[in-house]
Amino acid sequence: MTGASHHDGRLLVPLYVHPAVDPAAWQAVAAADPKRIAAVVLNLADGPGDPDHVFSDAAEQLRAAGLPLLGYADTDYGRRSHAAVVNDVLTYRQRHSITGVYLDQVSTQPGALPHYRRLATAARAAGCSTVVFGHGDHPDPGYAEVGLADLLVTFEGDWTAYQSLTLPLWTGRHAAARFCHLVYDVPAERAREATALIAARRAGAGCAVPGAGDNPWSTLPHDLTAPDLASPA
Repeated sequence: MTGASHHDGRLLVPLYVHPAVDPAAWQAVAAADPKRIAAVVLNLADGPGDPDHVFSDAAEQLRAAGLPLLGYADTDYGRRSHAAVVNDVLTYRQRHSITGVYLDQVSTQPGALPHYRRLATAARAAGCSTVVFGHGDHPDPGYAEVGLADLLVTFEGDWTAYQSLTLPLWTGRHAAARFCHLVYDVPAERAREATALIAARRAGAGCAVPGAGDNPWSTLPHDLTAPDLASPA
């Protein structure tokens, strides 16, 4: 996940809806230009869940379309054991040939750094070339050190909160390609503004969706439903 130091319209797509529930959403992602997709996050049941042929077939279609797949694994802010998280990663690798992992609910505290360093090392040893830390907020600067995550999700929240986000000064020492902002509850008429704001805030990857509630990520990014938003002026 390297790239230029500016926003280049890449989407990180949390596709948290089952393909049997919304097959059109999966088809729309599979039909997207692979150059615009940083990765698609697979999440069956806050993790790999039980074997599911419908899910596996749909994931294979995404992989065949040239889209990098990340397996979602909840770390519960450092409370889930190393072995449990690594088992999720290995299960995803076996079932879906993922090329990366999205570790969610990652602690922002410096004291948890050794735990996450071990997880990142184990994920790479398991064959994951991309490691994403889903903090949802700006973490201690140590999480941006080389050898941990390729991408830090430093914002996950609704459109109202995003408009008032303040960036810590330390983020300016790193390329935009290291950061991702995930914004939900974005009205359609504000979608272009949200895409431009992600760019202005030096997040090299991002996603703005209309969804809200318990699972806003069951809705597609505005950029996929309105492709003219892909290149903000």
